[in-house]
Formats: sequence, C-alpha cells, structure tokens
Amino acid sequence: MITLTDVWLTLGERQVLKEISLNVPAGETRVILGGSGSGKTTILRVILGLFRPDRGKILIDGQDITAMRERDLTEIRQRMAMVFQGSALFDSLTVRENVGYRLWEQGRLSDAIIEKSVHDSLQFVGLGQAIDKMPAELSGGMKKRVGIARALASGARIILYDEPTAGLDPINTCTISRLIELLKSKGVTQVVVTHDLATAYRIADRIIMIHKGRRIFEGNPEELTRSADPDIRAFLFPDGQCFDADAFAASEIGGPE
Repeated sequence: MITLTDVWLTLGERQVLKEISLNVPAGETRVILGGSGSGKTTILRVILGLFRPDRGKILIDGQDITAMRERDLTEIRQRMAMVFQGSALFDSLTVRENVGYRLWEQGRLSDAIIEKSVHDSLQFVGLGQAIDKMPAELSGGMKKRVGIARALASGARIILYDEPTAGLDPINTCTISRLIELLKSKGVTQVVVTHDLATAYRIADRIIMIHKGRRIFEGNPEELTRSADPDIRAFLFPDGQCFDADAFAASEIGGPE
C-alpha cells in the first residue's frame, strides 16, 4: 500500500533523508523510531506528498506520487489522514465539528450520514459523551482520541501518526496504543512515528529505525533489542549517554563558588 524506494531529500543545505526505502502492506502497522531530528516526521510528509524527493520513488496504492500534480495528489490524500502530535483541533469548533470537519468541507455526503460517522467514530474512541464539548474542555489524552476519531470519520484507509503518545500519562498512552491496535483489526494501514519504545513494541508489525536520515534497522521488536549496532544500542539503552550530574557538580565549573 505504501512503498518508498531509495528516497533522498534535501531541505535547504541539509540532507534530511538518505536512501530511505520501506514497504507497508495493506492493513499492517509500521513504527518509525529515531531520535529528534533523525528524519522520522519528514518521512510522513513525504508520504503525504508535502515534500518532493530529490530522487527515489513513492507509491501509494500502486500509484507513483513522486512527480504527481497537486490536483491529482489531492485525490490520493483523501485516502489518508494524519494524527498530529499536538492534536491540531480547531479551538473554536466543538468536538462534533472537529471530527466531521473534513467531510463537511468535501460536501459529498448528507448531514445525516456525516453525523452518524462522527457519532460512530467518537463511540469507537470512547468519547461519545464529549461530542458537544469544546477542545479547551478536554484533557491531552482526550484531544489525541478526538484526533483519531477525526481520522477514522474521514474514511481514510491510511492513518499516519506523529508522536501520538507524546506528553501522555501511562494510562492514556495505553489507551492510544489500544486504539491503534483496534484500527489494525479494521484493516487500516498505519505508520506511527514515535520515540516511545513501549508503544512501539506493543503496536508494531515491524519497526524501522532512522538515524541521521538513514534507515539503520528494519525488523521486529525482538530483533531490534538484539541488535549490536552502536547507534541502536545508544537509543535503546541511553544510560551511558546521559548527562552525569554528579560529575558536573564535582567539577570546577559545576562545583560551589
């Protein structure tokens, strides 16, 4: 369903992606791991056609979008939805209006059908009772769930997530992970960008790790844990990379005056 082949991307003077290849079959969930600035979120933007690669190929449902015209890209994007790190809800709209916004903007369906889609999607994420609330009345976890409901209501068969559990407590993190698992059971194809290892291990069919714009690993969670690659070990087991506060405090710079 999603295929990237030897994708390179330069933004300004920076080589952001280098030789990125990945394949996400229909109905599977791929997790992209990596540190800050590694290129994870850029891959989502490439899949959406927001960035055009310098070279390489991007296929969505077998269609090459690499050099596709914007008008044709719009049709492809109708099959996809994005769940943003900050939820990206409209503050001035109710939950109902946020979830149904894309459908009302398209104007292809009757109000009755849209209302049912909105209601069903909110029920799926456990927020049917919040349909008339404003975003300011929601917790961070609820906002993320509304974002997922909006993606589901749109009818998208591909959902992309940018750090869906960032800033959430363990209970809400578990809830979001469970929803991603349930969407997989509905046949939704998903690409999840995260640095949350527990979430990655729970939801991924396969994990891809990006380091400095390159793919350095693809496999299952067990294979990732066993990897001897030093960059992967540093990401998985960062204790040796942490700032040593005790040593700093004892140094001339960090010590008492």
